[in-house]
Amino acid sequence: MEEYLRSRVPWSTGPSLKQKTDELGVDFDRFIEGLKCNLPDMEMAREFGVSEKAIKHLKDHFMTRGLGSIMGQD
Repeated sequence: MEEYLRSRVPWSTGPSLKQKTDELGVDFDRFIEGLKCNLPDMEMAREFGVSEKAIKHLKDHFMTRGLGSIMGQD
């Protein structure tokens, strides 16, 4: 018997990086610029007024999930 796969719309598995930065009050565009410039966590934390742990969490999200967490099947 031949297996039949239907086309599915991709779906999100969690909040996007934009949503996470918004929740913390971190300017998304400036955060991305900080990543681009490879700023240290301590410097970014000071700039945005959040903990280094929060910056590490945001960086981890970017490195492992990218800007969003879209999964699914075409």
